[in-house]
Amino acid sequence: MHASVVALPQGKVRGNATGSVSAFLGIPYAAAPLGAALFQVPGPAPSWDGERDATRFGPTAPQLGYAEPLSSILHNPIIDGPEFLNLNVWTPDPTASGLPVMVWIHGGAFRVGSSAVSVYDGHAFARDGVVLVSINYRLGAIGFAAIDGSPANRGLLDQIAALQWVRDNIASFGGDPERVTIFGESAGAMSVATLIASPLATGLFQRAVIQSGNGTIASTLEDGHLVAADFVERLSTAPEDAGIPVLLDAERNLVLDFMFQQLPRRWGESSIAAGLGMMAFVPTIDGHSLTQLPLDAIAGGAAHDIPLIVGSTTDEFRLYTAPAGLTATLTPELLAKTLAARGLDPAIADIYAANRPDASPGDLLSAILTDWAFRLPAVRLAEAAATAHVYEFAWPTSHLDLRACHALEIAFVFDTLTAEGTPMLVGADVPPQTLASEMHHIWVDFAHGRTPCWAPYDASTRTVMTFDAPRSHAVSNPRADELAIWLD
Repeated sequence: MHASVVALPQGKVRGNATGSVSAFLGIPYAAAPLGAALFQVPGPAPSWDGERDATRFGPTAPQLGYAEPLSSILHNPIIDGPEFLNLNVWTPDPTASGLPVMVWIHGGAFRVGSSAVSVYDGHAFARDGVVLVSINYRLGAIGFAAIDGSPANRGLLDQIAALQWVRDNIASFGGDPERVTIFGESAGAMSVATLIASPLATGLFQRAVIQSGNGTIASTLEDGHLVAADFVERLSTAPEDAGIPVLLDAERNLVLDFMFQQLPRRWGESSIAAGLGMMAFVPTIDGHSLTQLPLDAIAGGAAHDIPLIVGSTTDEFRLYTAPAGLTATLTPELLAKTLAARGLDPAIADIYAANRPDASPGDLLSAILTDWAFRLPAVRLAEAAATAHVYEFAWPTSHLDLRACHALEIAFVFDTLTAEGTPMLVGADVPPQTLASEMHHIWVDFAHGRTPCWAPYDASTRTVMTFDAPRSHAVSNPRADELAIWLD
């Protein structure tokens, strides 16, 4: 390992070079949002004299972190410090030119996560000729509460500021600002869909990958204000005058009330409460950074020149049900009540049960909610886009009976099966390196402008690439009877 130095308009940054890859970590792309700036648009990036140390991850956005059992399953380091609007760059050669660029947006329900997660290490992408950028952005109420007197979607504005930084600076790392692919998972994938829809992000990227995302997660401005008002009521002072611990404590209480249905009557039927049922803070249709639902914008042509890869995992929802014991303990009666509470006809469980004769009621709930929250939204996005290739990640881990759960595919995409956080999710299982190599190189090829190796999605064939071991294969209209429930 040796030092690598790149000169930027902000000043010089000193990273580490390991083999053929140089990594520059914790570079601020916007001003530290201190005091009242915490609830304002991102400010100009700072400058410095001399060389700035870029050999360690920078601070992460203020957050509560995951609660158990997820905190034992998902790696999520929290690093304190004010300059948390930062990003990381991995490059095969800072002196090169014209290399494709990929910008990773992390997930975490818009409340948790950072670019410092070990599974998101960009070394393999850089090794294979791609400049990989990963970003932090404001989370939770700080990033997404539609507070009166503050701009909405501050976390989204951070993402746009980071993409503008990439446009203006990535050539210094060998990247081409005209060959940018954005990709993300979960809330990061929802962010990707939202960025496609945002008029403020036009031209900042040319391709996109949506992993376990959704194009309908956005609140109306009215509902956003209602939720924000409830958040502010839980504070003893104005948000800009409250300290981070006070803000996070109020957020924790609101989120717990939200998840356990103890909602104020005035927003219990809001567009937020009617969403996935897990996220109190989401992007807001504010008429400026977001003018309509991402799905509607994409159907209206927002992605007409943006090729997409869109997909989900086979057992997404088991991340939330299996570790909590629901797959083993849920009764048929509670299954019916849970479906009805989400506005779903309990009778649909019969079709899922016919295809899974050995499934428990908890297994059926996981399968149904996987399709409701992730598979169907992926299909809707693919149908709305001009060009989309759809995948399903099917390789199952035996750890905690998670199977092919939410977030499991990320380590395969990044080719980081030996990273610190991967065993937390896969347990003692040995994940297949051949599958990681396959998925990773498809993502790399896509960034290089190449077309994926299976047919694009259309309503007649509904071709889906199923990633699995020992062999991946394209399938026409998989589980058609179950999908028809949602499409009819």
